[in-house]
Amino acid sequence: MTESAEPRARSTHILADLTPLRTSPDYRRLWFGNTVSWIGQGMTALAVSLQVYDITGSAFSVGLIGFCSLVPLVVFGLYGGAVADTVDRRKLGLFSAVGSFGLSLVLVAAAVAGVEHVGLLYAIVALQAVCFALNAPARSSMIARLLPAGQLPAANALTTMTSTTGTLVGPMLGGLIVGWWGYRAAYTVDALCFTASLYAMWRMPSMLPDRKDGEAGKRASVLDGLRFLGTRPNLRMTFFTDLCAMVLAHPRALFPVVAVLWYGGDARTTGLLVAAPALGALLGGVFSGWLGRIRRHGLAILLAVGSWGTAIAVFGLTRNLWLGLLFLALAGCADTVSMVFRNTMLQAAVPDELRGRLQGVFIVVVAGGPRLGDFLAGSVADLTSPTVAVTGGGILCVTGVTLLALKWRAFARYDARDPQP
Repeated sequence: MTESAEPRARSTHILADLTPLRTSPDYRRLWFGNTVSWIGQGMTALAVSLQVYDITGSAFSVGLIGFCSLVPLVVFGLYGGAVADTVDRRKLGLFSAVGSFGLSLVLVAAAVAGVEHVGLLYAIVALQAVCFALNAPARSSMIARLLPAGQLPAANALTTMTSTTGTLVGPMLGGLIVGWWGYRAAYTVDALCFTASLYAMWRMPSMLPDRKDGEAGKRASVLDGLRFLGTRPNLRMTFFTDLCAMVLAHPRALFPVVAVLWYGGDARTTGLLVAAPALGALLGGVFSGWLGRIRRHGLAILLAVGSWGTAIAVFGLTRNLWLGLLFLALAGCADTVSMVFRNTMLQAAVPDELRGRLQGVFIVVVAGGPRLGDFLAGSVADLTSPTVAVTGGGILCVTGVTLLALKWRAFARYDARDPQP
């Protein structure tokens, strides 16, 4: 009896901690709704890309989709955070989810009517990004109010599983549905998926920001949030370390090139390279039970980002496809660890009245960092070679995070039991 029970107890420390889902019905609904809607968004993202290419036959036109989403995310990310620190976050999350749902219905109506206009698709993608930029800070700020601080690492690990599941499963389902039944079916399924998120927000309790006396009802200032961040070295380090990884060592833009030059592959090889980090990130979430026992969150972030850079550097030296995929998966797993603790610090060490604005900054960094990384990797590869761009970027990432750790030594001593921003 004892021998059979011990492995089960040990597995609960290895697999994802489901305690937040068991203890908080509100969080459970929020997580389930987000997971379903992320899958629907992944489907729509692929369907829109395919439709734009069908209409134009231009890879450049497909590339513009990313630009149409990036600009609103950067611009409205900060604004959405300020709104989330001003109004009832439940209402903001609900209204922005209604907006996303309505845009999905517009895509359905356009597909039913046979309207094929690239400008309309670009506009919908941009407006969807605006809704996301308003919704995400409100949703993230809610988690720290729904759960005790000790459950935040587990909750953030579950959140990474949501996003990576959407990244992996959504496009696959989207491709199958478009291939079998067309764009109308893919957009319809996405609209149905959004109802889960709407229901979750509808059932949420009212959640006004916990603002100081005399400030209730006043519009929260973006500049106040940035000034707060400027005086809190531990929080700044969460952004600096992430930028080291995403700007200096982000080889995604080079995957089509290295698939051919290094592995003699084709589009299927590129697909494997793209999927490997996401699969690693998903596995990092699945086997995240041990993260809740870590108290030195700053040190964990430094080690995770250093591991990302090391894995990317070694990937740049491999010429065996399966070995390369392994190191990309390890990088994705390290990214999950970094993401969990960075999110936890932003939720635990930031006063409630500023959480929305700091989450807005987080969105800007997460949205803009990889795009800058794509540009840097492509530019360095053109000037030198893909190997220099990938391996050199990984080495620069490790060097950068080491220098940051030496300059702000207190970050490595950050203790979750006494969260100091």
